[in-house]
Amino acid sequence: MVPTLIIIGVVLFIVLIWLIVNYNRFARIRQHIRESWSDIDVELKRRYDLIPNLIRTVKGYAAHEKDVLEQVTALRNTAAANRGPVGSQATDEVALLLGLRRLIGLVESYPQLKADQNFLALQKELADTEDRIAAARRFYNANVREMNQLCAMFPTSIIASMFGFKPEDFFELSSETERIAPRIEM
Repeated sequence: MVPTLIIIGVVLFIVLIWLIVNYNRFARIRQHIRESWSDIDVELKRRYDLIPNLIRTVKGYAAHEKDVLEQVTALRNTAAANRGPVGSQATDEVALLLGLRRLIGLVESYPQLKADQNFLALQKELADTEDRIAAARRFYNANVREMNQLCAMFPTSIIASMFGFKPEDFFELSSETERIAPRIEM
């Protein structure tokens, strides 16, 4: 009887340790997801701050292109105000990215604007920001992938359902053409 109780106690102890270790793993990954989303958010805010300066610079050269400038401003405001789920924010970010492409395309019509030092500096900052957003998105999506794998695989799926851990949404763009950051060929 005593050896049986010892064996049962050891098995229960091992199961308890396994539960604790995996629960902590889920908690750590959830925190990584929050942290990596925060990194994306910081870079998006940086982009939102750069866009009005870029638009002001372009306005001086392309005053009659008012509709493009207003559209990019509206898209920027919509994206900056969205604090909803990741999928909703990704949709607004795609629309903003397409608007920025249109603005950059407009710049191609104004060679003197392409040579303007303020514009060049803003364009470089925007390109750097887009690169940082892409890196932060990769980090976020890697954390989401790990969480989603744990939620789907047995036996960790049991822990996920017991403690309310759920799969997360990836921050992704919906088409290949949207994946290219806006750039100006100089």
